[in-house]
Amino acid sequence: MNPLLARLHPYPFERLKALAREVVPNPALRPIGLGIGEPRHATPALVEEAIVSHLGGLSSYPATAGEPALRQAVAGWVQRRYGVALDPATEVLPVNGSREALFAFAQTVIDPTRPGACVVCPNPFYQIYEGAALLAGAETVYVPSVPARNFASDWERVPDAVWARTQLLFVCSPGNPTGAVMPLEEWARLFALSDRHGFAIASDECYSEIYFRDEPPLGALQAARALGRDFSRLVAFTSLSKRSNVPGLRSGFVAGDAALLKAFLLYRTYHGSAMGPVVQAASIAAWGDEAHVVENRRLYREKFAAVTPRLAEVMDVALPDAGFYLWAAVPPALDGGDDVAFALRLLAQYNVSVLPGSLLAREVDGLNPGRGRIRLALVAPTADCVEAAERIVACVRAAGAA
Repeated sequence: MNPLLARLHPYPFERLKALAREVVPNPALRPIGLGIGEPRHATPALVEEAIVSHLGGLSSYPATAGEPALRQAVAGWVQRRYGVALDPATEVLPVNGSREALFAFAQTVIDPTRPGACVVCPNPFYQIYEGAALLAGAETVYVPSVPARNFASDWERVPDAVWARTQLLFVCSPGNPTGAVMPLEEWARLFALSDRHGFAIASDECYSEIYFRDEPPLGALQAARALGRDFSRLVAFTSLSKRSNVPGLRSGFVAGDAALLKAFLLYRTYHGSAMGPVVQAASIAAWGDEAHVVENRRLYREKFAAVTPRLAEVMDVALPDAGFYLWAAVPPALDGGDDVAFALRLLAQYNVSVLPGSLLAREVDGLNPGRGRIRLALVAPTADCVEAAERIVACVRAAGAA
């Protein structure tokens, strides 16, 4: 048995399930789930039609690199969205969703034979970053987010000696769970560190198309071009799951440094990660259409506009830059600001499930940057999200914490 498996932590949802095993939700209220970030808007008809009309593709083995038409569709979308030109043949690689690709990429670029190999990631974070690092034989270094700086990661806390051992940096912008978008100056700092120490940067951008400002979120490849750089040691990961409401399609892409993608393609050839022809056809249809993305964004904006002010009456919470999460602080007067205790109280008394922020982060030097906050995934219909918000407000007020 691989001994590195013993280093993996239970997933946040498993930990919450164990903590809540004695909790009996209020049977007088129907359950509303805001815990799991699974898109629930309708799948676009054009995707369903593409699947049905290309079922003949099930009879053939797919190429790991994907069909030229799919790589071209991805490159076309990147050009329209970010104003960045890509070579479809060398700078784009289809993947089976960003989760699988983020994990596999670490296995490709980490050299565990180098003493003290490090992977740096934000804290709180998407747990795949940690698992990928651990199973690649690397140490994980967690960089806390700073609420006073719009939840930006405090990269200054990483000593230069650690950067010197770093082989991979995971960046998530827009962030999960905070929704923060990295500005150009922050990218400039990370690029300078990568140039100095030679580590790769993996930019997770799966929430890029759900945003609330006039300007869409800056992407990593876009930032590189704006700073007059090429894509050396830089790759960006994007998924159709959130953008197009197709989490079950398992489709996305990675783009950037051609040398890294060449090595990644070699790994994936042996890993067995080819995207089926039916999924490729559906993906081409999705990347080629923006109307459904605009409508999807409108629905999220409607929900956040309805929910955020309600919760702000009793909690420290604000509209994020992007994504479909609210990152709300538990009132200190309620359960001492304990995010787990509050989540269990909310489930028991009001049958609303949320994810405690402390389960999304690791404690470092006595600090867990997720402690005292909850993540609310506003993926349910607007009416359900509004009702959940009203129950949360009632919960806080009933406890005399507002």
